Amino acid sequence: MNPEENGRGGPACDRNAAPKEASGTAQPRAQNQAQIFLKLLAELRPHWRRDTALPERIQRLLASDRRFGSRDRRLYRELIYTTLRYLPLIEPLLDTEEEAGTAAAKRVAELAGDTPAVAAFREGLLGNANAAPAESPFKNPDKLYPDWFWDECPTAYAPEECAALHRRAPLWLRLQGNTEGELAHALHDTETEFAARGWTLEQSEILANALRAPTDADVTNTESFRRGLFEVQDLGSQLVLASQRIPAGGHWFDACAGAGGKTLQLAQILGPSGKVTAYDIRPEALVELRERAARARLTNIEIIDTLPSEGTYFDGVLVDAPCSGTGTWRRAPHLKWVTTHERVREHAKQQLELLKQFSNYVRPGTGSPNAKRGGKMTDEEFAKLGGRLVYATCSLCRSENEVVISGFQAECSDFLVQWASHTLMPAQHDTDGFFVCVSLRC
Repeated sequence: MNPEENGRGGPACDRNAAPKEASGTAQPRAQNQAQIFLKLLAELRPHWRRDTALPERIQRLLASDRRFGSRDRRLYRELIYTTLRYLPLIEPLLDTEEEAGTAAAKRVAELAGDTPAVAAFREGLLGNANAAPAESPFKNPDKLYPDWFWDECPTAYAPEECAALHRRAPLWLRLQGNTEGELAHALHDTETEFAARGWTLEQSEILANALRAPTDADVTNTESFRRGLFEVQDLGSQLVLASQRIPAGGHWFDACAGAGGKTLQLAQILGPSGKVTAYDIRPEALVELRERAARARLTNIEIIDTLPSEGTYFDGVLVDAPCSGTGTWRRAPHLKWVTTHERVREHAKQQLELLKQFSNYVRPGTGSPNAKRGGKMTDEEFAKLGGRLVYATCSLCRSENEVVISGFQAECSDFLVQWASHTLMPAQHDTDGFFVCVSLRC
């Protein structure tokens, strides 16, 4: 399984072991692998700055060559994704005359993550499985981002954040169950099956039901997954809702449900006494959501393909808005090179309109004049506030996050920000980048 290029790794600049002589058998094999890799890059090069569906193209390319086993595909996928992460450093080397671009293969070998296949390739090509770049690529982060990104997220240029955004993303799972007993049973059965396959699970220090799996584990090809004991969901995505202390019960509207990762989590949080109504403008996404809900045995999800009628209110509305995906660049590094600043601004306009549209479904309060004036509220007045509006993106761009919230507050004075907007950065908890802001309706 590798739909999102899961896993972690990257240029570990402490790989300073003394070089070893390459074995006689490893060197020719690595040279052959390097040439195959360069041919794959040649096929992809016309597309990697324009094709938003590049991961699917990569998948088809690797699957089309019958010479490749699963280990070969993992190696070339990692090398290709490393190239995309560090494209401005690698692309010029493809045009050099040194053994028809072998300089590029060597540079990628230095920068790639520490998987067994990559280590063997690195040792065969460079004579040292621990070879690292002579200088950290993160000392000059300007080279690793599009020109427009500084104006949107200067925080990402700090060395630790830049390094985090260029590591392979870890593979996170979310346990599923409506009771503590069901969750404990899901954990036991999943750990047992994974242990039999040689996979070790690590429990998150900040979310009890979040588990970190080995980077290349084919977790969706397991009995535990088929039984709905867990879902694949990044830790940052899980934190968007888990951090809100949403009470059980109540009726929520997931207005941009997509394939339903947060829909399933929200249904689990609300429990059997609660309900989630899920909507998305894309019918194909709702088909996948139905399949996932059935696998998870969740009966408190209502999936609709038309918007609720005017005057329908919910205790909470989640707007997980379509966005540029800049927070997912370590999973989808090609997005760095196909996303333009103009496209980010287009997303921001759409996001503000969606937020205003779907805010109408939030249950109004029963009267709190001080809230509307921004004054201090008594406990009694606070209790009269209405439902919650949760706005979230997987973007690091201010235009799509803080600027959208500012615009919404200026136009919708009947909402009070309950929880200051917050951006999850990858270096903080090794998550994807996410933004979330919670408002209450007066």
